[in-house]
Amino acid sequence: MEREIAWKKYDEQALAELQQLAADYIDYISDNKTERECAASAVKLAEAAGYQPLIEAISAGRKLVPGDKLWAQAHGKALMLVHVGERPFAEGMNILGAHIDSPRLDLKQNPLYESNGFALLDTHYYGGIKNYQWVALPLALHGVVAKKDGSVVEINIGEDPSDPVFCITDLLPHLGAQQMEKSGAKVVEGEDLDLLVGNRPAGAAPAEQTALGTEEDGAQEAASEASPAAAQPKEPVKAMVLELLKEKYGIEEEDFLSAELEVVPAGRARDLGFDRSMVIGYGQDDRVCSYTSLVAQLALAADEQPPAKTAVTILVDKEEIGSVGATGMASMFFENVIAEIMDLAGEVGDLALRRALAASNMLSSDVSAGYDPAYASVFEAKNSAFLGKGLVFNKYTGARGKSGSNDASAEYVASLRRVMDDAGVQFQTAELGRVDVGGGGTIAYIPAKYGMNVIDSGVAVLSMHAPWEVTSKADIYEARKGYEAFLRNM
Repeated sequence: MEREIAWKKYDEQALAELQQLAADYIDYISDNKTERECAASAVKLAEAAGYQPLIEAISAGRKLVPGDKLWAQAHGKALMLVHVGERPFAEGMNILGAHIDSPRLDLKQNPLYESNGFALLDTHYYGGIKNYQWVALPLALHGVVAKKDGSVVEINIGEDPSDPVFCITDLLPHLGAQQMEKSGAKVVEGEDLDLLVGNRPAGAAPAEQTALGTEEDGAQEAASEASPAAAQPKEPVKAMVLELLKEKYGIEEEDFLSAELEVVPAGRARDLGFDRSMVIGYGQDDRVCSYTSLVAQLALAADEQPPAKTAVTILVDKEEIGSVGATGMASMFFENVIAEIMDLAGEVGDLALRRALAASNMLSSDVSAGYDPAYASVFEAKNSAFLGKGLVFNKYTGARGKSGSNDASAEYVASLRRVMDDAGVQFQTAELGRVDVGGGGTIAYIPAKYGMNVIDSGVAVLSMHAPWEVTSKADIYEARKGYEAFLRNM
């Protein structure tokens, strides 16, 4: 059952829509590289489409009616959008679920130190990464610093062309003979992924530009008027970094204790290929699915009539580390929000909630491993996802004997085939590599516990979990179409 290349069916109008979607997507993943940034950006887009905060409806005790559009978030790192449909909740909802966290490096709580004239930040990797891929790259620092007075300082250094960037150093090949004898997992140890952030000691003569600003910013004036060498700090390079952070952001070393700072690749996502048919960028697992899910959900807001069934999109955190915590899919966030909305819609009680969840359909919108001819031995071609062949459905994931998988029913797959074919959506089916080669999972098994239909559905990716990942613009376009068709017609 060979699947067609999606590019072959596009007319000029479809190609124009595809290119516009890809351009918007490139902007989105370039501007939003953390779960906080994705959630905040999604709220802005939702409110522009007419969504209102659920907390306001709860406070006002407002009765919800078909057509109401609401958003709710958990700790600024997970988000739900709900568009109330014509049918009662008891008949089920159509739900898109994706995650907005991506593999990265997190700063430790006590990260800053000086060693042999260098200032460095100690990190702890987040999610499944190959450590060696993160060395000798321009890196940026994103996140927040929460201070004791209750204020929160947003940090974003390394994205503006005028910003400095940071890096993790690598060993030169001339001295790397022993390093090259190590296994890939040991070439760069996790504890050695320390971010290089400074080399200039406090008290040095002013230069034209510092790490965070120009000499007019004031930090250089302080440095040039420093006391004689005998009174200089014991760790002058670290002291210089702290001076700059104090001057620019008003934060001190103790504030790192209550910070969430993430190290991500610096720079924008880009078109890839002579034909500009692909996108290369950071965090496409899973922002390629979360963005297309978001756009599909918001497309319903332009309709005069509410959707037949309530449409829901949930964007969650912590998938890369097991969907745990208050912002992961395994939390009560999803269930609590649905319970609140059903209560305001007049469908009250735990039994009503359980029935609504069991009657629902969901796409667990997550990426698939794209077939890579450079590594063909780990794929089974006729059951692999190919770039350019459209939206991917994974009936099951897991490892070995499907361990840890949600295995969707044949009846549900058949209904999805009907919806996609009726909407002209190009799709393919796949599994994660050859049997017994590896494996993986998504959030699918978590909502499946309610008894609802759930299947994994997403976009094929090359170089998954690398600092820069690759997708096809055609697959992004088909995913967006497929997700909208699902919300409207399941």
